[in-house]
Parts: sequence; structure tokens; C-alpha cells
Amino acid sequence: MILTSHAITVPAGTLQRPLRRYGRASALVQSLGAFFALIALCLTTAAPTALARSAAAPAPGGKTLRLVALGDSLSAGYNLPGSAAFPAVLEQALRKKGLSVEIVNAGVSGDTTQGGLERLDWSVPEGTDGVILELGANDALRGIDPAQTRQALEAMIQRLQERRIPVLLAGMYAPRNLGTDYAQRFDAIYPELAKKYGLVLYPFFLEGIAGDRALNQADGLHPTAEGVKAIVRAILPTVERFIATLPARS
Repeated sequence: MILTSHAITVPAGTLQRPLRRYGRASALVQSLGAFFALIALCLTTAAPTALARSAAAPAPGGKTLRLVALGDSLSAGYNLPGSAAFPAVLEQALRKKGLSVEIVNAGVSGDTTQGGLERLDWSVPEGTDGVILELGANDALRGIDPAQTRQALEAMIQRLQERRIPVLLAGMYAPRNLGTDYAQRFDAIYPELAKKYGLVLYPFFLEGIAGDRALNQADGLHPTAEGVKAIVRAILPTVERFIATLPARS
């Protein structure tokens, strides 16, 4: 998710592509900060069933797995060096587990799900073993119809499955100031798509840092370097489980 006005900005060292710039909306930042604080409280009582813990199998055939983190500024590493961005930190965590994995940072600031769909083919090259799909936060920030978000995510999933590239779907929750109906429709997108297409699901990408000022930058929205580490610690078992499902490639 990105959070300059409607979007996210990509730091140096990620994709080399012209980026969209947006103005800062302080009211939006304040409402989102309150929203994430509420989510943090909810998560303390949430059942852990969706975050299943299981050990990952060794890389198929002993080769290096190539994953792509396709997302927005939360993946790209807003205001952080490339080495502190989510893909790099996750890659190191997996390597410490003894897994030979390379994770490409395909996070682009400000991207909506439609933007991700438009760049999908060049962002996910041939030879990719799996995709961590983290998009949708900017859709909610803009109040885009959840039906459009669902359609774009579903199109990406279908296209990747046609290419036989497995997907780990990282979910997001909508700001509650958009109303109960919007939030319910938006939040339901990720679990419903995961069930329909048999995907490994990580329900909330900001698990472990939402509402925690110590783990977020001054805007209250983007993680600090320590915040990224907290995200990685939380998502790591799900990524390991995802890797264990990846088919061997010749």
C-alpha cells in the first residue's frame, strides 16, 4: 500500500520505471492511522487458523527458486534502502532456513490492482517459480469499487495460472471510514479468491505492525526497517508453506 495521497512511492533500487506522483492528503493519513490501530486491536483476538504454520520442503531439484513480489510501496520499500525492503528481507530469512531462493522486488509505488494487471507480463518474467501478490491497498484508498478490484486480481491470478505460476495471495483490509458495506465487500475479496483458485492465503499483509508507531514511519502507514522485519517474521511460515507446494521445474 502506498501512501502518498492515493499511492505509494518506489525507493531507489527497485524497478526502473517512470512512477506516478501524488499529493499528500493529511486527512486520509489520519483516518488510515486510526484504521490500522483498530485492525491491530482486532488481530490480538483473531484466530490464527489462516496463518498455518508448516515447514517448507527443500527447493525442487536443489535449484534456486525464483519468486516475484508483485505489489505496491509496501513491497517496494518506501523510504528504505533496497536491502531493507520486504523482498530482500524475506529472501534473507528464507536463506537462513536453508532454502535457496531469489525474490525479485516488483513493487511499484501507487499501483492499484489494475496497474498491476497492466504490467503483469513484464513484471513476472518466464522462469518465475511463484508470485507473492500484494496489491489492493491503493484501490481501497481511492474508494475503487471492490468489484473492479476483484476483477483485476482475478484476471492476474488466471493469467498466472495459465502460465503455471503459483500465487501466494497477500490480503488487505479496507479503511473502515469507507463504511461497513464497502469494508465487507473489499475484505471478502482475498479469502474468496484464494478459495476459488486454491491459493495459499496470507490474510493481512500488515499483520504484526498495524497501529504500532514504533514499527511505522512518521506517516503511520509505511513500515520502518524494523517494521519490515516484523512483517517478514509474521508471513514467513506462510511463505514456507507456499514454497513447499511449488512444483519442480525441469
